[in-house]
Amino acid sequence: MSAEGTTTTTLPPKRRVPLWDNARWIAVTLVVIGHAILKLIGEADAGYALYLFIYAFHVPVFVAVSGYFAKSGSPDARQMHRLLTDIVLPYLIFETIWTTLRWVLGGKFVLDYSTASWTLWFLLALLFWRIALPYLVLLRYPLLISIVISIGAGYLPNIDGTFTLSRTLGLLPFFVFGWKLRQWLLTDTWLGLRAGLVWRWRAGAISLFAALYLIISLNIHTLRDLQVRRFLLYDEAYGVFDYSQFWAGSIRLAVMVLAFALIVAFLMLIPRRTTWFTSLGAATMYIYLLHTFVLYPLRETGVLDGPQPAWVLPGMILLSVAISIVLSLPVIRRVLRPLVEPRMRWLFRAGAATPTGTVVLPHRDHK
Repeated sequence: MSAEGTTTTTLPPKRRVPLWDNARWIAVTLVVIGHAILKLIGEADAGYALYLFIYAFHVPVFVAVSGYFAKSGSPDARQMHRLLTDIVLPYLIFETIWTTLRWVLGGKFVLDYSTASWTLWFLLALLFWRIALPYLVLLRYPLLISIVISIGAGYLPNIDGTFTLSRTLGLLPFFVFGWKLRQWLLTDTWLGLRAGLVWRWRAGAISLFAALYLIISLNIHTLRDLQVRRFLLYDEAYGVFDYSQFWAGSIRLAVMVLAFALIVAFLMLIPRRTTWFTSLGAATMYIYLLHTFVLYPLRETGVLDGPQPAWVLPGMILLSVAISIVLSLPVIRRVLRPLVEPRMRWLFRAGAATPTGTVVLPHRDHK
């Protein structure tokens, strides 16, 4: 009881839901696998089939999970602070590291923050999505509007990779879709189902993924000729890869609708309980930002160029899982936290700023 006779309550700390930590870790591990097998898709149909299968849903899942936890209200000081420390500062740090690395290896030192290196596009896109979401949700149909924006952006060749604008607009619907899943109370509904119903839904999800992989495998040469991979990347205008027809946007729409279904199916297959990798789900940004440094030598040395033995593809998958596990370890997070999660307290004001720009300092009694 307080002095005034009212009861003082303390809100319990937010409990992490194992489902979402499991989903985070599996999704980012699929990202690592997709990057690891990239060099194998040119020569091996099996590698290309796996690549198309993974890319049909893994980036949309990763984006949707980010959208699920995004806040759609007016940002407060803490949220704006985290935009800087969680996104802007890591982007500047890692873009500088990549530029320096290329210079050390014999390239020119060109520090261009408007062009994201390799996987850093996600940070710029995430910054835009988080800023734009409160405005989008003011509209009546935010998901439909984001789909129209994505499809329309593909018709404009001037929307390119500068500040990752093409991918940002192209993948926007998945971020909004993730936010909508939270509005639809997906987690509460799914976790409340009894085991019998859960496995019925999971059987349907497995069937969907199996059918997709079978269709891709049986039509791999056709899909290669049709350049379906370019549609799955969401990073180019249709005309750039010879799809200048008016109906090109319908292909992106079809790929997008399929991805929506695969996102839900993916989440259905994720364990709902705590597993051995649940705790690793809190380290997804470490895995995402650091795995490229491990894969870079394999990508640049030519080790994976040309035809490869059959064991290389499963070997790269196992290597990717190992990389994801190692980069999730507490020691990695402790050592590299200043790069991935920079606090930089010296950069920020000690007090809160008022709307007029003045600083409100903590009250002190004058003696």
